[in-house]
Amino acid sequence: MLEQDRSTRTLAVDIGGSGIKVMVLNEKGEPQTERNRLETPQPPKPEPILEAIASLAGTQGEFDRVSVGFPGVVRLGVIKTAVNLDPSWIDFDLETTLKDRLGKPARVANDADIQGLGAIAGIGVELVVTLGTGFGSALFVDGILVPNLELGHHPFRKGESYEQQLGRFALDTVGSKRWNRRLEKAIVYLQNLFNCDCLYIGGGNTKKIAFELPPKVKIVPNISGLLGGIALWRD
Repeated sequence: MLEQDRSTRTLAVDIGGSGIKVMVLNEKGEPQTERNRLETPQPPKPEPILEAIASLAGTQGEFDRVSVGFPGVVRLGVIKTAVNLDPSWIDFDLETTLKDRLGKPARVANDADIQGLGAIAGIGVELVVTLGTGFGSALFVDGILVPNLELGHHPFRKGESYEQQLGRFALDTVGSKRWNRRLEKAIVYLQNLFNCDCLYIGGGNTKKIAFELPPKVKIVPNISGLLGGIALWRD
């Protein structure tokens, strides 16, 4: 059983291309409920995903506010890109809609940014990449986020982006062995490009990594994508 307290409780939501996950955190970012998950509805349009979030929220007991990680660029709670979901998300005000739907204050940010906030040490240059349906990224300098990096859509190799070479479709298409070789190259490229003090790798496909990671590269648990949600309320 998780030990619970009566501090302000945050419902953390992680929207992914394959799954939607929720958990309630206390003010310290500590879990107060067990994580719950539903498959991402198909097609992944706003209304069915909002219904899934509301359904999951109903399993988590009481909460005071909501933090959401979304797989795309988010500005002031409004979705600007949604490559791995549905085009109908573009310019959708997710923050206001969730506030109205759940009756609680809500804040929304890029999912890799939130995962990074749950993982980084806050010292020096830290890069976070997530390996899931797509390829997420977040860059921090002394704990401060560099906004809207979207590294996954930058050129990587053979005329394709990091996401095209390392997303789930690529993994399923070329197989684990070739995918791992690509990831090894990507790590070298990213370390040389950013000269980062630490590179964190998260996301569901970290379990497919089959080589020894170099120094200053760490795998972070998927739960970081929820635990980082508390940071959205640190004004």
